[in-house]
Amino acid sequence: MRVHHTAFVVLIAATSFMLYGQALHAQAPAPARGRGAAPAAGRAAAAGPNRQAAANMLQLMRGILFPNSNVIFAAQNDDFAKTPPAKDPSLATDPIAGIYGGWQAAENASLVLAEAANLLTIPRSCSNGKPAPVQNADWQKFVQGLREAGLASYKAAQMKTADAMLDASDKMTTACANCHDVYREKTDKQGGQAARCTK
Repeated sequence: MRVHHTAFVVLIAATSFMLYGQALHAQAPAPARGRGAAPAAGRAAAAGPNRQAAANMLQLMRGILFPNSNVIFAAQNDDFAKTPPAKDPSLATDPIAGIYGGWQAAENASLVLAEAANLLTIPRSCSNGKPAPVQNADWQKFVQGLREAGLASYKAAQMKTADAMLDASDKMTTACANCHDVYREKTDKQGGQAARCTK
């Protein structure tokens, strides 16, 4: 009985080793061929998760960029840090009066806007159904301007003074206006928004 048991264990171990080796072989990247082969890091990035948009451009702006930029603009006011917390800060819908309120709210909003620049490079539609021109060179430049303005606001918020936020808010206003002037402030002949996201 012991001989059969030992043989069975050896058989299971050998089978497991063989299957494990096949799994490793299947997961290993194919060897590069030719001069133009992509490096391993490039292949891994290409095989990464698909970046898919759930929101159109208007929803993205209203849900993320608009409310967070308002926190930065509010921080220009000398009374910003004196905003009392909500009755229950953990349930506050106003980030300034929330559990992470005051200057921490300004820091967080600044970083959100810097990160939101990445969201503006994901292909998505505009509110009128047209594709957002995320591949355009000027769009990419405007996105970089938003990222830089967000990081500048973060540094200013860390200083915890309204004066520091004045310059940061100006940079944020400029970054937003640069893109809006080209792609948002468009109306069709009837005064509608059908021309948005076009030049």
